[in-house]
Amino acid sequence: MTDESTPADLVLTGGRVHTADARDRQAEAVAVRAGRIARVGTAAEVAPLAGRGTRVVRLAGRSVLPGINDSHLHGVWLGAMWPSLLMDQLAGSGGHAHEAPSRLETSADRRRAILRTSGLLASLGVTSYTEPGLGPGEDGGPSGCFGSAALRDYADLAAEGALKARVTALMLFGELDGRSSAAELEKGLREFVPPADVPGRFRVAGVKIFADGIPPMRTAWTDRPYADGGHGALLVDGADDGEREAALRAMIGMAHGAGHQIGVHATGDRATRVVADALAAAMDRDGRDARHYVIHGDLLSPATLRVLASRRIGLNTQAGIPVATEPMLAAALGEDALRDAWPTRDALDAGVRLSLSSDAPVLTPDWRIGVAAAVTRRGVDGSVRGAAQRLALTEALRAYTITPAWQDGAEHEKGSIEPGKVADLCVLDADLLDLEPDALPTVPVAMTVLDGRVIHELR
Repeated sequence: MTDESTPADLVLTGGRVHTADARDRQAEAVAVRAGRIARVGTAAEVAPLAGRGTRVVRLAGRSVLPGINDSHLHGVWLGAMWPSLLMDQLAGSGGHAHEAPSRLETSADRRRAILRTSGLLASLGVTSYTEPGLGPGEDGGPSGCFGSAALRDYADLAAEGALKARVTALMLFGELDGRSSAAELEKGLREFVPPADVPGRFRVAGVKIFADGIPPMRTAWTDRPYADGGHGALLVDGADDGEREAALRAMIGMAHGAGHQIGVHATGDRATRVVADALAAAMDRDGRDARHYVIHGDLLSPATLRVLASRRIGLNTQAGIPVATEPMLAAALGEDALRDAWPTRDALDAGVRLSLSSDAPVLTPDWRIGVAAAVTRRGVDGSVRGAAQRLALTEALRAYTITPAWQDGAEHEKGSIEPGKVADLCVLDADLLDLEPDALPTVPVAMTVLDGRVIHELR
């Protein structure tokens, strides 16, 4: 136990502290004691907590943010591929071509990949992330990045204190970006035992389900016809659309009934509508605040957004996707489809809990690029995609901090800089409010703090 007279371990003072609290208040200084935020306020208010053993960091106008939470990031896969990405042109990676990594055969291979990602994310100010889909459905997968053994590797590394981030994981009982069935999911829920939580570092929260594919590949399930006349289809087994939809609804009901959080990859307007309805129906049966969410949500009608908002179903999307792929979506479904495409502004205005993420290694894990894309909707060619869906800077920051904490069911523990919460912090080497959004990706991350401990620092 500590009291108010106990000196802080770390004080950051003389800058702009973006608290991301309910009122988006700003402060000048923050004090950290025993891994928790001890005080937030003016420099004068925080100064009394600086004692003989306190490390005092003079910010000189730099910005302090809550630790960044990338709420949809494939950590094992990223560690195996980096610096190659699936959209290198967006990542600004110097023209690295995509190369499929060698299969990760052993625990040592996977651990090296996880730790590589852990170090990379620490350098970017990321202190939490969600690993969205590891489990039996991929035990024989070609990459070795998504099988159930990776869950054990994460748990072991967390127990050893080797992870430089808090990791939430979803189980996968079907194929990555591929087929699944209600029978396989039911069997997995009954028989598969995930590793136990490692408090504060690793937790298996629920289940990932793939509803459909993606619009540019004409595999998203849509109401609008593609240029070739098709509508795509669900990835769930079934003889026709009706059987596949019934199976998907049954899968969502089973996972919810088993007490799990559910993240559903859904992109087409028909898929997102059915998924939202199925998630809402499952929650209505018992009233549980399950923190279910739609992943990607490329095409979302206003009616679907209203369902998400009314049932507290989250939306987890990537701002870099529209700026990179909007022309491909328009070519597949027509310009009219863009009215409902990646509606981040409309989602917030409807009351949907919006989380932004990288989907790395599809996109870069650099959240600064993600925030700039959300605020400007500008692609690398300078063109603006969907200007009406732009977010304000504070809204984009919340979508990388406090709202992902809500998705994790941990908004009372992390995601904002408030007394009593964990001391997870990201220090940027500039005042955010003095920057043009396009310049944000050029600003170095000066320091990353996890549980009050400095895990990255520019020298």
